[in-house]
Amino acid sequence: MALMTRRECLRKSLLAVAGTGAAALLPGTAGGQAVGANDVIRVGMAGLRLRGTDLIGWFRKVPGVRIVALCDCDTQFFERHLKALGDQPEKVAAVQDFRRLLDDKNLDAVVVATPNHWHSLMTVWACQAGKDVYVEKPISHNIREGRQMVAAASKYNRIVQSGTQNRSDVGLKAAAQFLRGGGLGAIRLARVFDLAQRQPIGKTEGPQPVPPTANYDLFQGPAPLVPLRRKNLHYDWHFVWATGSGDCGNRGVHCLDHARWMTGRETLPERVLTIAGRLGWDDDGETPNAHVTFFDCQPVPILYELTNLVPDKPAKPGTGFPCGPTSMKIECQGGTLTGGRGGATAFDTKGKIIQHFKGDSGVTHAANFIAAVRARKPEVLEADVHKGHISSALCHLANVSYLVGQRQPPQKIRDAIRGNAVLGESFERLASLLQANQVDLDKTPLTLGPLLAFDPQKEQFTGEGAEQANAYLSRAYRPPFVVPGNV
Repeated sequence: MALMTRRECLRKSLLAVAGTGAAALLPGTAGGQAVGANDVIRVGMAGLRLRGTDLIGWFRKVPGVRIVALCDCDTQFFERHLKALGDQPEKVAAVQDFRRLLDDKNLDAVVVATPNHWHSLMTVWACQAGKDVYVEKPISHNIREGRQMVAAASKYNRIVQSGTQNRSDVGLKAAAQFLRGGGLGAIRLARVFDLAQRQPIGKTEGPQPVPPTANYDLFQGPAPLVPLRRKNLHYDWHFVWATGSGDCGNRGVHCLDHARWMTGRETLPERVLTIAGRLGWDDDGETPNAHVTFFDCQPVPILYELTNLVPDKPAKPGTGFPCGPTSMKIECQGGTLTGGRGGATAFDTKGKIIQHFKGDSGVTHAANFIAAVRARKPEVLEADVHKGHISSALCHLANVSYLVGQRQPPQKIRDAIRGNAVLGESFERLASLLQANQVDLDKTPLTLGPLLAFDPQKEQFTGEGAEQANAYLSRAYRPPFVVPGNV
């Protein structure tokens, strides 16, 4: 009989391990206990594709951390990561079902880098099982989920870090301190831009095959178990409402987190209005590729602009208006602050540079999480679960306004927002971009959302349109993948 090759042996080991529980994890500190400065913190990784790969690299660089478990509903991603972790499959568990990680008491923490619709449930389950959690942005798929995550972290005394890593950027931390300390005088307006250029995700004519390596039931989890209707199972879930939040929740959460941080906004806004649409593409995507949202946050409003289409005018380097792909322009009495991931620059009213804040793109964010885990102090976190909840909820508010809106011709939109000069300016910029992309807004109009009133304390819509909007604060879950109402 021919001997198995090393690759064949590894693949057979993977198939055996993926179908079992996580009992194969190495012995170590029981999850949920205080960890000494010299103890190894054992981490499980959930979601192994793009962002998961990045996070494996991050956590492997943190002293005293060992990745002892991998989890993904698609087994095709196991092999390369097991090799990278030492080509020792018997020492690193590989499971398809996240619940098997939670069964193992040797696991101290989990890192969640799955599709958005899984973030909250995995975090709540992990907290209940005594695990600390690093969860990617947006931390939730709807507003109620985020609030339940905050409650779970508090009730079970867990350390939960949001993956908004720019909160650990040294340049942005200095810029926030400068701005909020009065460095440019009174802050008047926060503009944020998300200008990631994309292509359509393709158009299908019927149900698509699921990769044979994937467990589609586990992939869908809390979402309805309906036939796959997009060409790519992975990544393009961002642009389908059942599993994603569009680029608003994908990339916009970083932009909006910057704006909240720089302006000192700690709660959700009192009102929100969105103008958006998915235009210029005939594909299976559902979420907007062109998006303008006005957040009425007094005393400093936030204006968000998203486009996935090619801009009609070149960016203006150094001005932040607009530049990108994710950037901000904070307008103040004494000048402006522009920037984003990797730092910021302060200008006076004449455009002269006052100060530059060189950043590092938040490379210490994973280490910050581990430091909080060791100290058992949530206050050590740069982006705790509550910060992640508020910034994620801003994205959900923007999307809800769109979802309850109606398509309107451009002139009706202009009439409706006539009293809001900054929103009107953003709309005209969006209309110009769409025109440059051969979109006729009279034939394929944008959706104008209503100006929705919101109670930041109760986290509910109020007034006109509230009943329809509040229906989007949560979702219908598919048992047993249910985010509990009482954690």
